[in-house]
Amino acid sequence: MRLNADFSRRAVVRPDDYHWIESPVSGVERMMLDRVGDEVARATSLVRYAPDSTFPVHEHGGGEEILVLSGEFGDEHGRYPAGYYLRNPIGSRHAPRVGAEGATIFVKLHQFDPEDDVQLALDTRTAPWRPGRVEGVEVMPLHAFADERVRLERWASHTRGGERGLPGGAEYLVLEGCLHDADGAYPAGSWLRLPAGSRHAPFSEALGALLYVKSGHLPPT
Repeated sequence: MRLNADFSRRAVVRPDDYHWIESPVSGVERMMLDRVGDEVARATSLVRYAPDSTFPVHEHGGGEEILVLSGEFGDEHGRYPAGYYLRNPIGSRHAPRVGAEGATIFVKLHQFDPEDDVQLALDTRTAPWRPGRVEGVEVMPLHAFADERVRLERWASHTRGGERGLPGGAEYLVLEGCLHDADGAYPAGSWLRLPAGSRHAPFSEALGALLYVKSGHLPPT
């Protein structure tokens, strides 16, 4: 399967575009954002777990990055309510299980550098915010390795970010509010991927925005 697999092109998925697909495991559905491969794939997805569902134990052959969006995700290592950011490096294993609330997660698979071996469970509800480079933007760093940077950004209303150069590309997942740029508006739940070498001038309007942002990780065009 190849879905949004041309990394030299801009890709956008908004909530109106969602199409949930059942996974091979009962009670687990996926909304695929990009994918290269079949059941084992380089993939970026939203995954929705029904209440009291489980997923078989599996090894992360290419690493796994998770942001818990709603409910409470869990495994044999712990419980992770909405707001947790998780990294499971190449070679790690777990067996996800979800309680009575169910859970929705944002997950990226098979996208780790082999040298990036950090295992992480970070509660973003209590982690500190820092002033960003632009007035009206606060930043919460989540992870950094080589050129890759992962962070949350909190934009106040009516903030102009200025034009950003993206030598290694960028991805945005809008968690709250609405992000804007010259090409349109991206309400909560929207995913936007911009190729390496592009430039971007995002801004917020009255709603402000809370964003997951990953940059510096995409292949050169």
